[in-house]
Amino acid sequence: MRQVSMLVLCAFLGAWSAEGQTVGSKSFTESVILGEIAAQQLDEQGFETLHRAQLGGSRVLWEALLRGDIDAYPEYSGTLRLELLAEQAPADAAAVDSILASLGLWRTASLGFNNTYALGMQEARAEALGIASITDLTQHADLSFGFGNEFMEREDGWPGLRARYGLPQTAVRGLDHDLAYRGLVAGDIDVMDLYSTDAEIAYYGLRVLTDDRAYFPDYDAFILARLDLPDEAKTALRQLEGRIPEAAMVRLNAQVKLEREAEASVAAQWLNATFGTARTAEAPGLAQRLVQTTAEHLVLVGWSLLAAILLAVPLGVWAAKRPKVGAVILGVVGVLYTIPSLALLVFMIPLLGVGGPPAMVALFLYSLLPIVRNTHAGLIAVPRALVDAATALGLPPAVRLRRIELPMASQSILAGVQTAAVINIGTATLGALIGAGGYGQPILTGIRLDDTALILEGAVPAAGLALVAQVLFAGLGRLFVPKGLRLPQNE
Repeated sequence: MRQVSMLVLCAFLGAWSAEGQTVGSKSFTESVILGEIAAQQLDEQGFETLHRAQLGGSRVLWEALLRGDIDAYPEYSGTLRLELLAEQAPADAAAVDSILASLGLWRTASLGFNNTYALGMQEARAEALGIASITDLTQHADLSFGFGNEFMEREDGWPGLRARYGLPQTAVRGLDHDLAYRGLVAGDIDVMDLYSTDAEIAYYGLRVLTDDRAYFPDYDAFILARLDLPDEAKTALRQLEGRIPEAAMVRLNAQVKLEREAEASVAAQWLNATFGTARTAEAPGLAQRLVQTTAEHLVLVGWSLLAAILLAVPLGVWAAKRPKVGAVILGVVGVLYTIPSLALLVFMIPLLGVGGPPAMVALFLYSLLPIVRNTHAGLIAVPRALVDAATALGLPPAVRLRRIELPMASQSILAGVQTAAVINIGTATLGALIGAGGYGQPILTGIRLDDTALILEGAVPAAGLALVAQVLFAGLGRLFVPKGLRLPQNE
């Protein structure tokens, strides 16, 4: 079993350090398609290539590229100039390229289309209110807005848009971009931000409001990459320049979002039609996907939990034996537990990059509190008379702890480990937001594609694994908790 665990760990972590070229993509469909096209294009030219899909937002991909965790990813000119390089404030494209070169980066020319931001409404609602442009929204303060979470905070997003147009709306909420379409169609929101190449615009017959004050810049798509890429890889990526007109990108998005084709298959079809290749991209079956996500999830949970046990139990013992120090220990692990999981994952990226390692460290930190607290509680609950009797018999402190106190506290300690395991199983699904895989991957993909079956593909096994953990720790209680100390329900 130990050898199997090590093989799974090495395979999992090896994906993050393997030689070859690594392409990333953001957590929306178009970026995943473009990332897949770039990855397959490199693979077609003989490079061993990995596509880390759905890694998060612009900042996550940017930091990963600077660190070298990925070698390339699809980006947009407006995002690069106004968001990622906002502090440098480049005046033109030449200045942008100069800054990129100083950072060890470069970019291809435009892939052939401009995917700019826009605001959209249902046609009937816009017609009834006489709204055709963004300026018209200033006369309807009661409208509710629903914008993508990233758009809510971007330099080129809602804050600047509101200032440019003097928009008076206060009912503005942030939500997932794909979920916003459902909210708009259901009538829960009146206005949302659009990507101009979204297939849903035509599918739902939405009205795109005229940007009559020219707030949104061009967002020409390109591949942003590291300068240390091999020249042959750069040449392969440059072959994509100008090859994807806007109508073609809308069609590719529709194939995935509306026709439910896999991104890898859509990318292969496009490469075959464009370059005359003969690529095939068969999507893995359900069983194969479950094996992979289960292995990834077990690695995330298992190794983070093991590391937490090795540290948390001694910390709990120390806290019980040294009350003043114990107050500090319990306070620190308590504060760590209150940090929002998404924030903690993002905090880890500058230190550990993206993928499995930062997710495991975050899970490790979350596991400390229940184990430390239960170890501490179990030890201080040991009857003082028993400890005094053992001392009177001349037992050294270490022997007393090992033979009497820890066995009597074992029920509480095991309960803490069980709690940590169940929490980790659920929290580990968020690791997919930074490319750690596991059961969160199909959940995220299902949300993005509005595919309930994919959501259940991750949610049901995660719930099942939590139940297995409960049963497993009940069995461990029979092995490690002395019979006389077991609770009645464990009999």
